[in-house]
Amino acid sequence: MSSYRDLDIYNLAYNLAIDVHGLSMKLPKFELHEQGSQVRRSSKSIKDNIAEGYGRKRYKNEFIRFLVFAQASCDETLSQLNMISDLYYKDEPLTELIDKYKELSKKINKFIQYVDTNWKT
Repeated sequence: MSSYRDLDIYNLAYNLAIDVHGLSMKLPKFELHEQGSQVRRSSKSIKDNIAEGYGRKRYKNEFIRFLVFAQASCDETLSQLNMISDLYYKDEPLTELIDKYKELSKKINKFIQYVDTNWKT
């Protein structure tokens, strides 16, 4: 790995953040600065924390700390998406997008375990 861009979790988080951004811009106008802004920030925070943690990869505990932040942002994004789905997508729930975030959450968790047990500093 020569860059955070080589990490599957980063690329998945990046692409999902783009999807969330587009989705959030279709929310009712009054939600653009409330629910929309919140879900955009939390989804983008996942990729940003992965990137920042990778920049500190020399220090295993720091790397793990930022991966945990990414995991927390993923949980927040899931919470936001569930709320948006229940409020605005009752006829066509955001099941596919929510499932992709659940998968990302699992991958981040597995990567945290990998770094914890195998990472050389």
